[in-house]
Amino acid sequence: QVQLVESEGGLVQAGGSLRLSCAASRGLFSTYAMGWFRQALGKEREFVAAIGWSAGITRYADSVKGRFTISRDNAKNTVYLQMASLKPEDTAVYYCAAGALINMDAKSYKYWGQGTQVTVSS
Repeated sequence: QVQLVESEGGLVQAGGSLRLSCAASRGLFSTYAMGWFRQALGKEREFVAAIGWSAGITRYADSVKGRFTISRDNAKNTVYLQMASLKPEDTAVYYCAAGALINMDAKSYKYWGQGTQVTVSS
């Protein structure tokens, strides 16, 4: 079983940047596709970005394409989400997740972190 722990989020001004990390323990991290999802208050959880086990394939939601970058370091069992040009609408709880295949559907991910709050002020 994989345990995922996200780094602390934070409060950032619009236009700013923030990097989230998600460290995995137990399980074979390098064999899992990793995803980032987010859930704003009163809204459903939505896909943000995903990366294949070898980091050769990435996927992004249209809303973050060109602003967010997902990456992973299998030697450190860590996946990252670099967020730039942040907007108030990026405010949400961000979750990392591990699954068998790179996918935009949250249901395909088996393991989830506890979530971390990111707040973007205008």
